[in-house]
Amino acid sequence: MFRRALVRPPGPNFAEGLTTVDLGAPDYDRALAQHAAYCMALDRCGLAVMQVPEAPHYPDSTFVEDTAILTPSRAILTRPGASSRAGEVPAIRAPLSAFYTEFRAISDPGTLDGGDVCEADGHFIIGLSTRTNEKGARQLAAILAEDGHTFAFVDIRAVEGILHLKSGIAYVGDGRIVAIEALAQHPALRSYTVITVESSETYAANCVRVNDRLLVTTGYPRLEAALRPLGYDLIPLDMSEFQKMDGGLSCLSLRF
Repeated sequence: MFRRALVRPPGPNFAEGLTTVDLGAPDYDRALAQHAAYCMALDRCGLAVMQVPEAPHYPDSTFVEDTAILTPSRAILTRPGASSRAGEVPAIRAPLSAFYTEFRAISDPGTLDGGDVCEADGHFIIGLSTRTNEKGARQLAAILAEDGHTFAFVDIRAVEGILHLKSGIAYVGDGRIVAIEALAQHPALRSYTVITVESSETYAANCVRVNDRLLVTTGYPRLEAALRPLGYDLIPLDMSEFQKMDGGLSCLSLRF
């Protein structure tokens, strides 16, 4: 059960961040409203929501998930694969230090974005991407192994249309993983029941199980139709402005 979430609202220069898609510039006021709705949804799920002040010098900093991997015993600070995001990490350590006494960090030459790490009940699926290199992935795996966690690697560098591993898969509990068609048959997912996302709804794969509820993005009826009969209590959220900047539901919080 998650008890807390760490979030960071988008700053006024949000539109200056990195993106690989061509969906137009995000509307800042609308992004703020969507972020507020997201925080309200986390509250509805029973989480105490803690906000880190916006970071004007780092337009991608609202995507806090990329800055740390949190386990029950320690916080692992990442080393983002985009050099422009390196300065986001130190500001995340301070609020986490109220809850974690042990910190580890990914070091050079490793790079690692939290969006490339999908946890499934203590098993970690680690993506190799344009942001997470093999050295960073192996550093994380070694740290996780110290606490008895298992792991698997999934190389997504040749998978079109996704930036991070969690752009294409999500663990939704009960032994089930939501996955895009390109990853649904991957050997690393063989032990799970895979709910395949149709190619027309790829963005919807980034959903988030938060305690007894599942956050999903509005506008993807086929995935919703597949999930509802399985008993999930869905909270649909509009993510249009974050989608323009390669962001998804999981990106906007660190849940622990």
